[in-house]
Amino acid sequence: MNYLFILAGFTLLIMGGNWLLKAAVSLSLRLKIPKIVIGMTVVSFATSMPELIVSLKAAMHGHADIALGNVIGSNIANLGFVLAIVIMVSTIKVEKSFYITDWPVMMLSSVLLYVFLAFDGQIQRWEGFVMFITLVLILIYLFKYQKVAVIDEMPEDDVEYPLYKSLFFLVLGGVGLWAGSGLLIKGSVNLATEFGVSERIIGITIISIGTSIPELAASLVAIMRKEKAISLGNLLGSNMFNILAVLGITSMVTPISANDQGLIDFDLIWMLVLSLSIFPLVFTPGRMRLSWGEGLILLGSYVIFISMVV
Repeated sequence: MNYLFILAGFTLLIMGGNWLLKAAVSLSLRLKIPKIVIGMTVVSFATSMPELIVSLKAAMHGHADIALGNVIGSNIANLGFVLAIVIMVSTIKVEKSFYITDWPVMMLSSVLLYVFLAFDGQIQRWEGFVMFITLVLILIYLFKYQKVAVIDEMPEDDVEYPLYKSLFFLVLGGVGLWAGSGLLIKGSVNLATEFGVSERIIGITIISIGTSIPELAASLVAIMRKEKAISLGNLLGSNMFNILAVLGITSMVTPISANDQGLIDFDLIWMLVLSLSIFPLVFTPGRMRLSWGEGLILLGSYVIFISMVV
């Protein structure tokens, strides 16, 4: 039965990613908003819903290490696994505004988490509130000032649906991603617990990879449809949402304490280093792109991380 859950989860995630992408493209055209902003808001929020639900439930039931491991592991997986696969499949060309806004926003979120968590091992309610307010301010800035950060190679393929149809695809995609992640996580966790591994290991590996599948599905579908602005923006935005929205909202409901020091001393440091490494990987004079070479470096780093954790 667990294998059926996993298979059904993957199927729903792929379908949900396609529906969500249709809605995002249509909304960006209707609202005349750059696609990378849609990718960093609408798509990112929907693909971060599995992390929010898992972390909120885990924290409320006294499993803080699963809540933290889920978010930290998902952010590591988004860069070392999802982004690596995406840029190995198709090169993403990046413009200068990437360095000005998109990457700094992701790093700001990561550093904020480190500051709140590293010194006392807890995220208090007021710290969660600060995270959430920071997210709101960032979103306001993005909607007002963000310019297109990635070249759209096939704008003629864009389709603007009626508003009701766009909203239908948006809801359908979000539900598909949420339900698919739930099934995948249920099957994966049931299999993992049979081996008696810790909550931190479950959160940082099985659950984080499972909740990163929506980002992978949405990004791969975006790449196949030549919507690279959404693909890149989705991944950067998902890491921001995972920290500021998922942990922010969760800690406002119930404070989160790290029981396993490895989450702070090892996992959180890896997340910071991997997030930081994106900048030099794309900041190559005359290139301004992420391609298969950088993908191999990121994927190799992720493999090393997983092998050290387990």
